[in-house]
Parts: sequence; structure tokens; C-alpha cells
Amino acid sequence: MADILNAFVLLLNFVIIPAAAYGSQLALGALGVTLVYGILRFSNFAHGDTMAFGTMVTILVTWWLQGQGIGLGVLPTALLALPVAIGVTVLFVLLTDRWVYRYHRVHKAPPVVLLIASVGVMFLMNGIVRFIIGPGDQRFEDGERFIITASGFRDFTGLDEGLAFRTSQGLTIVTAIIVVAVLFWFLERTRTGKSMRAYSDNENLALLSGINPNRVVMLTWIIAATLATIAGTLYGLDKGFRPFTYFQLLLPIFAAAIVGGLGSPLGAIAGGFIVAFSEVMLTYAYRKFFAYLLPEAWEPEGLMQLLSTDYKFAVSFVILVVVLLIKPTGLFGGKTA
Repeated sequence: MADILNAFVLLLNFVIIPAAAYGSQLALGALGVTLVYGILRFSNFAHGDTMAFGTMVTILVTWWLQGQGIGLGVLPTALLALPVAIGVTVLFVLLTDRWVYRYHRVHKAPPVVLLIASVGVMFLMNGIVRFIIGPGDQRFEDGERFIITASGFRDFTGLDEGLAFRTSQGLTIVTAIIVVAVLFWFLERTRTGKSMRAYSDNENLALLSGINPNRVVMLTWIIAATLATIAGTLYGLDKGFRPFTYFQLLLPIFAAAIVGGLGSPLGAIAGGFIVAFSEVMLTYAYRKFFAYLLPEAWEPEGLMQLLSTDYKFAVSFVILVVVLLIKPTGLFGGKTA
């Protein structure tokens, strides 16, 4: 029985909890992508670097607060900096819309033009982030690092395997639940949220109903920038901040949005967890896990790893291609055009 419990704790420690935290981060990122696509009708390739920009502002404000001796005790100081970062990122994104996207939107440019414009914005934001904070790794987590420590868990349970549950992982999961709940309440229960859904379903009918398109567009960018900043900050707290990493995150985020169905908020959440669990489960080395469950004579000699961690993002790419070939509208029937 002890071996079964050790195997379960091992899986919980290295697969289930990390995948749940990573899935929460991808889900928040994919929600921003799917909202922009559902309402503005184009794929925003700058979303990953919007996450990087928002996280950069969070780090800079966090460093200033730490320099002033201001903190939250056991919680990261970044939580205090997050509202400021959201405000700055929202302002930057709204200015980007005014100076870049609005012209093409007014002239009814095809979606591919807006997509190409977003690529330009992506490189611009990437350059700004690298210029201001540099291309290297940045750490900004303080406070208590662990909710549960491996040694404390072993002492309490008497098991050989220890369970380590980081504060950043707990914050990610709890914050994602709260943000998703608030977003769905906003979209489903408020008049403004209903007007955004109506605009997404049928733009011409929504305009005839008196819905202000400029207000809908502005709110879409505000929500997308807020989600990007929260997702980026949580990812940075959990795994560290490096600008190029957020550029790479664009692939799993889009894979998550497309798996669930572009334009479907519920699909974005489901897709985030599908992609995250797929990546973690396929790149985990199961040797020790099976060593607990199998007789000693059958203990595996190799790592029992299906893919190296270097190919983690390849899993997202394969999932993306398979879904596009088999069910382009995604699991929840999103928009295709």
C-alpha cells in the first residue's frame, strides 16, 4: 500500500500539480486570444508579448516596492504591483489599437491584414521589453516559497516521497478560478457582457440594436490586456521571467484556444488544461513511478520518457495540427472565419 501511495504522491508532485498550474496559465492566456478573435475577428499574434510586457511592468513595480520596504509578508509583492501593471498594459494596448488596428478595422480590411499588423506589434513589444528589462532571466518572487514542503510532508506521512506545493502554484490555481468566475459572470449576467456576446454572434444585428461598437472593442482590449497581464505574471512567478519564453508561449496558447474552439471562452479553458496535461504527461520520466508499482524484477531500466522536455512545445504543435485536420471548429464549436 505504501508503494502505491508513494507512486501517487510522485505523480501528484511532478505531473498533476505542475500541469494544473500550467493549464491555469494557458487557460487565462487563451481566454484573451479567444475573446479578441470572437469579437474583433482576427488572431492576435501579439498576445504572448502582451503577457511579457505586463509581466515586465509588474517586475519593475515589484522591485520599486521592495526597495521601499513594502511587501505582503508570506505572499509575493508582485500581487501589489499587479493592478499598476494591468493599468499600464491596458493603456498601451488601447494606444496600439488606436494607432494600428483601428485604421484597418474602419476600412474593413480582411482578417489576414489585421493578423499581419499584430505580428508587427508583436515584434515592437518584444523589442520594448528586451530594451527595458533585458533578455536574461529575472526573478521577482518573494515571501513564503512553499505551502507544503517535501520534507514536512515526508515527516507528517512517513512516506518516502515528499510533496512540494509551491505558493506560486497555489496562487495560480486560485487566481485562475476567481478570474474565470468573474469573467463568466460579467459575460453572462451584465448588460455590457451580453452586448459583447451579441456583437460577437452577429455584428450587423448588434449594430442595429444600438450597441456601440467602439465601446465593445475598447472593453475587449481591456479584458484581453488584463488577462494577459495576470497570466504572464502568474507564469513568471511560477517559472521565472524571460522575454523570449513568452514568445514561445504563443504556440501552446493558440493550441489551447483552437483545441477548445476559437471564440469559445469555455473551450479556451478546456483547451488550456488539455494542452498542459499533454505536454507534462508526455515529457515526464515514469521510471520511478513504475518502480513503485511493478515487481522488482520488472523494474524498468530506461527513463520511461516518451519525449524529452526539449520537445515540450512540439506537443502543442502536434495537437494544433491534429485538431485543425480533424475538427477545425474545436471541441466546443468555435468560429472558423
